[in-house]
Amino acid sequence: MTGPVTVTHALGSYPVYVEAGALERLPTIVSQHLAGLRSAMIADDTVYQLYQERKLGGGSQWGGEALTFPAGEASKSREWWARLTDGLLERGYGRDSGIVALGGGVAGDLAGFVAATYMRGVPCLQVPTTLLAMLDASVGGKTGVDAPQGKNLIGAFHPPVAVVADPVALGTLPEREYRSGLAEAVKHGLIADREYFHWIDSEAEALGRRDLATLTQLVRRSIEIKAEVVGADEREHGRRAILNAGHTVAHALERATNYALSHGEAVALGLVAECELARLLGIASGEVTAEVESLLQRLGLPVRYAGTLSPGDVTEAMRSDKKNRNARIRFALPRAVGQMHWAEGWTVDAPQSRIGESLAAII
Repeated sequence: MTGPVTVTHALGSYPVYVEAGALERLPTIVSQHLAGLRSAMIADDTVYQLYQERKLGGGSQWGGEALTFPAGEASKSREWWARLTDGLLERGYGRDSGIVALGGGVAGDLAGFVAATYMRGVPCLQVPTTLLAMLDASVGGKTGVDAPQGKNLIGAFHPPVAVVADPVALGTLPEREYRSGLAEAVKHGLIADREYFHWIDSEAEALGRRDLATLTQLVRRSIEIKAEVVGADEREHGRRAILNAGHTVAHALERATNYALSHGEAVALGLVAECELARLLGIASGEVTAEVESLLQRLGLPVRYAGTLSPGDVTEAMRSDKKNRNARIRFALPRAVGQMHWAEGWTVDAPQSRIGESLAAII
């Protein structure tokens, strides 16, 4: 058995267990990493039911208390943060508590933010059950909720004590949600590992049929890439910004479409638009856009938005992005596949006209 991936942070480190069947021993892992604590599970109601019925990777039933919330991005809100914290208070949870976050990216962000703020912070163990959450959202310590002005604008850095990523759980994902997660793997290859990018391309068929060994390798390599980046820049003061490749556009697309697009679909479109922006700014060649488009299409992800949007609507939605400085919209852009652009920083701003041209390539 391959050992866990280690993620370092300012106060220490934590393991990420990438193992088929890891959910079967979740209670043991919880007792190891939340030893002596009264632990509560926070999960979306759909995932929790699947887990209790042992349809989610055959996992052991949770023996402790659980607080659930409705599945979906709409629950990643201050309202549900308040309901969950109130639920813990009503049940008498104190500072000797721990949180087990079970589910996709919404569960990880929301439950992680509850843990970061409850009693000024209690430990959290992340158990991602979607591909996107496994290879990206659960690693790095970011937690938070959305606001009407944009995604993830209220939150905290709160590293977990451990992450349990069981690829067997991905067998229950709807096809659209599964493929959405592949967009983040493409991003990881684009920003840091050309060989991995081309490996994904060579294994597209196996990934499409959810071959367990191939999926396990995909999740592990993406986590290794993210661990290396966040370990060197935990608070996003420098190179960690490259993990936002495609996301300036993606978050704006989600907001402009009222979240009709999944996060992964928006990231796919965002990667195409931002590669095109890199070309327009003379940072990258058109070959980068072509390679990214080709791989996304092989994985069943969109490279053009099928609905109706204007570049102006999307640009307006970008104005609340966290990377912006002095009211200028900023982007993390590729120089080549596997290499990001740096010029006195890892993000750049762009003229309004070029942003509009890049968006016209996808909408």
